[in-house]
Amino acid sequence: MIAFAFVTATAFCTVPTPLWAIYQREEGFSTFMVTVAFAAYALGVIVSLFLAGHVSDRLGRRRILLPAMLVEVVAAVVFLTSNSLGVVIVARAVSGLGIGMITATATAHLAELHATARPGGGRDRADLVAAAANMGGFAVGSLVSGLLAQYVDDPLRTPYLVFLVLLVVGAAGVALVPETVELAGERPAYRPQRVSVPAEHRPAFFASAVAALAAFAVLGLFTSLAPSFVAGTMHHPSRALAGLVTFLVFGAAAGAQALLRRVTVRRQLAAGLILMSAGLAAVSAAVWLPSLALFLAGGVAAGAGAGVLFKGTVSTVVGLASPDRRGEALAGLFLAGYVGLAVPILGLGVATRYVADRIALLGLAAALVAVCALVSRRLLRR
Repeated sequence: MIAFAFVTATAFCTVPTPLWAIYQREEGFSTFMVTVAFAAYALGVIVSLFLAGHVSDRLGRRRILLPAMLVEVVAAVVFLTSNSLGVVIVARAVSGLGIGMITATATAHLAELHATARPGGGRDRADLVAAAANMGGFAVGSLVSGLLAQYVDDPLRTPYLVFLVLLVVGAAGVALVPETVELAGERPAYRPQRVSVPAEHRPAFFASAVAALAAFAVLGLFTSLAPSFVAGTMHHPSRALAGLVTFLVFGAAAGAQALLRRVTVRRQLAAGLILMSAGLAAVSAAVWLPSLALFLAGGVAAGAGAGVLFKGTVSTVVGLASPDRRGEALAGLFLAGYVGLAVPILGLGVATRYVADRIALLGLAAALVAVCALVSRRLLRR
């Protein structure tokens, strides 16, 4: 039930991805405004992670997940009230607030439920389920939204209505799941998020955080402006195709996580860095040619790399943190990831106002490859 709720919430986040071209055509959104709306979601996640992402360590997993799912329900209702830019930005920000509470909390809850059900069984399966729920949800949301937008009436309302129902079902499921955190007799005073890992492991933690930032920047590219590149530069305006592009990227991320689940964390990190860098190079070349086939192939490689890299960083951080600070450490990792989701993509949107789209994309790709090279030595140290 927690995995279902996690998948549903993350899927809801990518519902607007295939719809951005419709918003641009029918509501007059500019490319820059699309990145602003996208960044509003990431900003909501960052604020939520900073203020509440770690609170489940003290208050309990279910006590945070249930309100967070209800916040996502509110976001779906806001989307249904209007298609105006202001309403879309507010809905995206509210959705981000909910996801910021869900990501680290659900990841920790899955690990603890698995440990309770299979004592001594290791955490590999729980790590895989959590990472796949995150990436798989993003894939499913864009695909379902794209198909609904292509073949069902009222494309700017129907996808949100469908996910409103699914989110309510997910919230009901969370209410039935056992709590895994025992409340202390006296609750400590509230404080905002801070990174909590042993001092000797902090270099590895910060390297993991930077790698997560780069991975999320790649994934953010395919949930914000990539459909615009496909529709504009490559002249393929299909809404279903826009959803399929994002589905392939995030599907590759989830699939690669499953395929490489039995290899060591170090090899996962190495594979992720290599695949993501190669995929970014292919995507950049595809926009200059232009070539839809190369763009899709590069997107699959970049998505697979980002997914494996993200899973490796999650496993690394879970291994570094003490059990009573696991949610806090994971919140710090996700905080870095969602900074990567917001800042580079917003920068890309600003750059497109002054230079050609393909030049802006090339600059972003080069910067992310450079980041991968910088953190590789620390991440791959035995």
